[in-house]
Amino acid sequence: MSNLIIAPAVQPDLEGSIMNITPGSAGWKYVGFQVIRLEAGQAFRRDTGDREVCLVLLSGKADVTTRSQEWLAIGSRMNIFERTAPYSVYVPNDDKYEIRAVTDLEVAICSAPGNGHYEARLIKPEQVAVETRGYGNLERQIHNILPEQHPADSLLVVEVFTPNGHWSSYPPHKHDQDALPAESLLEETYYFRIQQERGFAIQRVYTDDRSLDETLVVNDGQAVLVPKGYHPVSAPPGYDCYYLNVMAGPVRTWKFHNDPDHEWIMVNPNRK
Repeated sequence: MSNLIIAPAVQPDLEGSIMNITPGSAGWKYVGFQVIRLEAGQAFRRDTGDREVCLVLLSGKADVTTRSQEWLAIGSRMNIFERTAPYSVYVPNDDKYEIRAVTDLEVAICSAPGNGHYEARLIKPEQVAVETRGYGNLERQIHNILPEQHPADSLLVVEVFTPNGHWSSYPPHKHDQDALPAESLLEETYYFRIQQERGFAIQRVYTDDRSLDETLVVNDGQAVLVPKGYHPVSAPPGYDCYYLNVMAGPVRTWKFHNDPDHEWIMVNPNRK
């Protein structure tokens, strides 16, 4: 298996963690990503240290507390493929949080360096901008959980639903150069869920010089590291695809560069 694919544990550990990507384990500087699964009544606690955190309730209900805030029985999506926007909680660095499961629960813990500029807050589904992006078999549904227009120090968080037979992160684009205003440098993780679980998605990760050029078969519950390069995704017929993106870099802005070989698709979709 490619070292860009991170597989979940078969069973949660004693704290409920099934996946934990750190900057150290990924070999980069900014993005951290963890997935926990808790049964009703179980709790997960952490100090944020020098990192800000976005807790995304992928499915289920929870009580979430920080040093100064408490939100009870949040969560309305019992299954990711209900395709409704999730509840999320932003927690700054030098804070702490506790997640207590009210029902069986899956939570994504997204993290990046923090500077203590913002307070902990609840992000309700109605605060998440929902958009349809693309056309034809490039069409997909976007949930902007923590976009650059909303306050945070480093984190960018978005989830994408790609219908079966469609492509997303397409035309292929990259954001691996600190060359603003044209392009920003952002590390990125993709956390995949597939409907049905026996299905798969395809993701290609490649650079212009092909020093990195991998085509990945990604199964339900796996994550993909995108340290650099273009990274399009395909959902095969029969299998709808979900992924949660976490991005962070030296500047909190998403400025991407399309692969010049394929940029024409957005400019002139009828060209042969």
